[in-house]
Amino acid sequence: MKKFYTAVAILFALGMCYSHLAFAQANAITGGPLAEDVLLENPEPNTDALREDRSAVDSWISLWYGPDGNYEVNGGFAASAPIDLISEGSGGALDQVSLSTIEGLLMTEDIDMEWGDDHGGTRGWTVFELDPVDNNHMNRDGPADNIDTYVIALIDAPSDMSAVMAPAHDDYAQIWINGEKWYNNSRWTGAPLTILHTVEVDLQKGGNVLLYRCGESGGSAYLNLHFDDATNDAVTIYPEEGMDAASFLDAVRMTVDVEPAGKLATTWADIKQSR
Repeated sequence: MKKFYTAVAILFALGMCYSHLAFAQANAITGGPLAEDVLLENPEPNTDALREDRSAVDSWISLWYGPDGNYEVNGGFAASAPIDLISEGSGGALDQVSLSTIEGLLMTEDIDMEWGDDHGGTRGWTVFELDPVDNNHMNRDGPADNIDTYVIALIDAPSDMSAVMAPAHDDYAQIWINGEKWYNNSRWTGAPLTILHTVEVDLQKGGNVLLYRCGESGGSAYLNLHFDDATNDAVTIYPEEGMDAASFLDAVRMTVDVEPAGKLATTWADIKQSR
């Protein structure tokens, strides 16, 4: 009988170990960026069982650059998500893909978002803080429901590297880095510091533009992001404390070497031609 219980205990331990490994694999998104035909599809699996509390993490990003107010009256996140509100607000001079590049980001110095009186009016660009623990920080002194928020961070990497980002959001999140989409998920994560997935992404040496969009219908409204410890130790993330829009864009310029400028211009042209 003792041998029987010992065998059961071993099988139970192995089962728990297997379940943990399966959970860890299910929770990680790799192989990105997203292909053209799945840009608006949710990751699989994508259930509440994947929720992981990351409240002990102290590297959640709190300073962002973006429009100085939200897109309002979005018709609900499901309706707004397929619409490129950056293209709409700039008359096509920018779009979500180009805004997530160095060239597009620098264009915000001269281009405001003209979203019209029904959707928040004209929005300039600014540096602002979102308190990661606040489950309604997307509101930003405006309407609490039916809004879209865009935020941008610049990740200055010392070399080409892989990184792991962890997004928390309520509701619909979309994330682009360097002109490519890496994450799309219409399912809210459950709490401001709770995630459903980690996402392995590629960073290039120098400045990497991360564009994070979150669409909200009702209830809590938050978007948060942190990187793995190794990435945080290696990179510098802007905006930094005390920066305004001008000093942030100055920092963006400083992450681009003079020599690769022609290459960057070619990349921008390639992006425009491929659309």
